[in-house]
Amino acid sequence: MRELHAAGTSFDPQWWQRAAELGWASLLVPEELGGGSVSGNGVADLALVAEQIGRTVAPGPLHPVSTVLAGLVDAEEPERHSALIESLVSGESVASWAVYRPGRGWAPHDPGVTASATGSGFRLDGVADRVEAGGESAVLLVVTACDGALRQFVVPTDAPGVTVEPQRSIDLVKRYARVEFSGVEVDASAAVGAAEQTRDLIARQSQIAQLLQCAEVVGVLGAVVDMTVQWAFDRHSFGRPLASYQALKHRFADLRIGLEACRATTRAAVVSVATRAADADFNVSAAKSHVGEHASPMIQDCVQLHGGIGVTWEHDLHLYLRRATQYRSLYGTPEDHNLRVYALAEEAVTDELEPA
Repeated sequence: MRELHAAGTSFDPQWWQRAAELGWASLLVPEELGGGSVSGNGVADLALVAEQIGRTVAPGPLHPVSTVLAGLVDAEEPERHSALIESLVSGESVASWAVYRPGRGWAPHDPGVTASATGSGFRLDGVADRVEAGGESAVLLVVTACDGALRQFVVPTDAPGVTVEPQRSIDLVKRYARVEFSGVEVDASAAVGAAEQTRDLIARQSQIAQLLQCAEVVGVLGAVVDMTVQWAFDRHSFGRPLASYQALKHRFADLRIGLEACRATTRAAVVSVATRAADADFNVSAAKSHVGEHASPMIQDCVQLHGGIGVTWEHDLHLYLRRATQYRSLYGTPEDHNLRVYALAEEAVTDELEPA
């Protein structure tokens, strides 16, 4: 990561292509479109990969590529985009989801890009920001407001009228971009799904994006807690390892409990998203809220337990802290998802009280 950061590079395209050859990008894609998973549960397998990425704070566009593929394969007539799907599954190209409106928090139904029908297709105007790997992507899946409805369009980043500007990130290798669309013309075939299907597609893509973040942060926490416990055994004070002190044992126990709680909420979300359960939105928001709220303070605690070495550039702790802190605010803050959980719970109670 430090070498990539020093070179100003997000990830090595050849590294990502080797990862794609291992099947990382194909897990949400059905076999008839060139994908598949060994277990038959692509969502669970993808979450495992994300967790291992978290343990090594690895680079790469797993999140944006998987989110785009989730929308493409669920859309009506996915065969229309078979060439793009094949390119993403093979790792030959990278795609990202342009959903954020500048100056707004997580509001996927209020995009900053508009689309208007033309004689041969559509014209896109507006701005999207916080586009992960925007500068490395060949294609963007853009959420737009189109004639009073939500629509998504596949837009090449080299299309006339598309301007990609890098944005700063606290993570050393995760790069984001601000993308401006000025009179961008696309064919009607660029539309992904019908207008009445788009909200469901966005909901599914949101679940995948949020779930992958939670799984990766669980991997981050697992690595950091293990690292801290090992340090407490290796570091001696007054002839005894730090791990032998009762006060520190309680803190390690609290860290382990926090880790298992984050893992449990994430696993519940994985199961519900994998089975497309009715409570998937609720479980994903509960996981995103819990993991986002507790991860950064837990890592900060591990920094303190390391002492002075924990705040140095040379130590790896800040790499993990950067990743977890970055993810806290993307695709909804804990506060956003707390409100979402409350709204969904209230809706469920109302449905139960209504007469049949």
